[in-house]
Amino acid sequence: MSIEHRLSEEHESLRATVAEFARDVVAPKIGDFYEREEFPYEIVREMGRMGLFGLPFPEEYGGMGGDYFALGLALEELARVDSSVAITLEAGVSLGAMPVFRFGTEEQKRTWLPQLCAGEMLGAFGLTEPECGSDAGGTRTTARLDRESDEWVINGTKCFITNSGTDITGLVTVTAVTGRKDDGRPRISSIIVPSGTPGFTVSKKYSKVGWNASDTRELSFVECRVPAANLLGEEGRGYAQFLRTLDEGRVAISALATGLAQGCLDESLAYAQQRQAFGRPIGANQAIQFKLADMEMRAHTARLAWRDAASRLVSGEAFKKEAALAKLYTSEVAVTNAREATQIHGGYGFMNEYPVARMWRDAKILEIGEGTSEVQRMLIARELGLAG
Repeated sequence: MSIEHRLSEEHESLRATVAEFARDVVAPKIGDFYEREEFPYEIVREMGRMGLFGLPFPEEYGGMGGDYFALGLALEELARVDSSVAITLEAGVSLGAMPVFRFGTEEQKRTWLPQLCAGEMLGAFGLTEPECGSDAGGTRTTARLDRESDEWVINGTKCFITNSGTDITGLVTVTAVTGRKDDGRPRISSIIVPSGTPGFTVSKKYSKVGWNASDTRELSFVECRVPAANLLGEEGRGYAQFLRTLDEGRVAISALATGLAQGCLDESLAYAQQRQAFGRPIGANQAIQFKLADMEMRAHTARLAWRDAASRLVSGEAFKKEAALAKLYTSEVAVTNAREATQIHGGYGFMNEYPVARMWRDAKILEIGEGTSEVQRMLIARELGLAG
């Protein structure tokens, strides 16, 4: 496959626009939201007005007519400044709206996508459970079809669900066991549950190490009833649906992780040029120069990795292995660059007034969410033909 490494004029314009927004609108305000652990509604509304939530969707559903590559560019630029804002966009698009677009009926698309694309409503993806993380096939949440009322009756618990409890959350797509296959394995389906449905309870916000200006909740379903028409795609196809959703989401997370790695370099380079020690800027010391050079190398290579995976995705080629490679590499790069940035800043790197402290706290989850680093290595090994 031939890959054009330079951005098109349209993609470069988008990148520059989001970079300016991140620098001029997000950067001056987000630290206060982060400290208060408060969701930044006005920033999210502005992102909606810019069309960011509609980037990869067709115009007929209120989208911008772009693709996953365009979404990745936006995520990278936002994460250079703040990951809470970036993950709100990533989850809203990749996990909230994309399953409806990929697998929904025409009626479901026209009901939900216009508001999701406009950022007036957020969607969430209810997959992870308290006793079921990497082993998503072990889903315990159940849904039975009440044929008299023609409703799904859902019971179970989901945890660590992003965007699930904001004032503008409109739906959560829930995976649930709806029966058993001939071999006894669970038949997992995806069902749209609108916010406010009786029997659907959203917990208080988690107290998190990072991503403190984003929304993450535990969800419970007790005899929660939704119309049978809320089934997303075919019954029993939920497992295949979320595998596709996660593959695509890993490309988006890779772009976000690259942005965090680049942001660590941006902040460290500026600090090294102005911070004086022993009569000269610390950036004049070779030890610091080598750290910065390595940070640049990692961020640059991470960018190539996510763009390669995204290019394969949008061109319709197989991309599962490349998505896993990109997610694994970029997340570990983000953690390493965040650690080095904190070290370069010294004591100030431990102070919340400096963005690198926020980046250090935000980086670790990137090695866990959307599939742990261990799961990525399993996927890569499997793609190499290794049985396990």
